Amino acid sequence: MNAPDRIPPVLSEIIDSKREQVAAEQAAVPIADLDAQLSDIEPPRDFFAAVTENPRHPTMAVIAEVKRRSPSAGLIRPEYELDSFKPELIAQGYSNAGASAISCLTDQNFFGGSPAFIHQIKQTVDLPVIRKDFIIHPYQITQARAIHADAVLLIAECLDDTQITDFIAQISDLNMTTLLEIHSESNLHRVLPLIESTQAHHNNRILLGINNRDLTKMTTDLHHSINLKTLVPEHINLVTESGIKTPADLQSLKTAGLNIALIGQHLMATQNPGQTLADMLNTQ
Repeated sequence: MNAPDRIPPVLSEIIDSKREQVAAEQAAVPIADLDAQLSDIEPPRDFFAAVTENPRHPTMAVIAEVKRRSPSAGLIRPEYELDSFKPELIAQGYSNAGASAISCLTDQNFFGGSPAFIHQIKQTVDLPVIRKDFIIHPYQITQARAIHADAVLLIAECLDDTQITDFIAQISDLNMTTLLEIHSESNLHRVLPLIESTQAHHNNRILLGINNRDLTKMTTDLHHSINLKTLVPEHINLVTESGIKTPADLQSLKTAGLNIALIGQHLMATQNPGQTLADMLNTQ
């Protein structure tokens, strides 16, 4: 069993906190109770098709992120404090701008998120929504479907091979999409065989995300995705993540053959995230 590279300190702190949180959630709502909830909610929307087959913008499928705060930046804007934060209105702006899907942070302790945000968003827009959190336990995947998520983010830097394989299978069994994120080249080489194997035994709704942010140095480089793309088989659908701020950034990524982008903090830092996204896309 291969383990990830050394976990960056910022991730290690979050994972330690997440273990305690998941234990408390399991005690409060047993897995049997979560399973019982699944029959009462609408089937998942097809996140994979939304970004690979039917993008709402002709040149770039954007997964637009609803994000309230981050460990490095703190609260992204003052008006996101307490009940003044309206994730459904932000998502509506993204939808109007041409986003293909929504990413929603549900971690509360470090990102000010909430599981309830996903349902609020899906009651407002027709787009599929991915749960972006720090998944370390199968309970969280069942929980993701119970809170109406259509896709789940897995971070390879936090997971060993067995966890990745088992989690992708569980996500597939729940008819959701997996976005498996890596940063380092060594983790890329580690996960490629896992993706090939799980695609052979389950559905192929697996996206591979390349995070342009190096959490060990807290630096961001868009060329990281462009460089790693050359190492990825063409049949694997790539998502470039982090550091995308301008129409020129999108054009550079598009020219390199990267057609799906996850954009978050840059949008959320502006007064009108939806309009900012529209401005980026309208120049493409």
